[in-house]
Amino acid sequence: MTDPAPLQAGAELAPHMFTIRRADLVRYAGASGDVNPIHWSDRVASAVGLPGVVAHGMLTMALAGRAVSSWAGGSDRVVEYAVRFTRPVVVPDDDTGVELEVTGAVTEVDDGRARIEVTCTCAGQKVLGMARAVVRLGP
Repeated sequence: MTDPAPLQAGAELAPHMFTIRRADLVRYAGASGDVNPIHWSDRVASAVGLPGVVAHGMLTMALAGRAVSSWAGGSDRVVEYAVRFTRPVVVPDDDTGVELEVTGAVTEVDDGRARIEVTCTCAGQKVLGMARAVVRLGP
């Protein structure tokens, strides 16, 4: 990755958009070993009280982490990253999927590191809470 624009306190970071489709859930299930049917079966998801098939929480977290890595200039610059899962990402059974938007704001720069507050939304609702990252600045 190339170096991002300088991360300065108060900076609003460029949004990243990700599309999640059912096929992505199948691929993620295979790669992660998480084959829970709430990630592929409408019947099971409904039976447990979900509004439909939901994306893996760790997939949602990973996509937001991809945005953090991009802002930082590479995954090797991410020092800390944590989130809370606050709302499921419902993925429709169609070819369009659902859009995940990840935005960020630099809240502090100190000692060669930047603190980033991350916002991850789907259909206008936050799906990750307390999403924060610390990234190393410079080479």
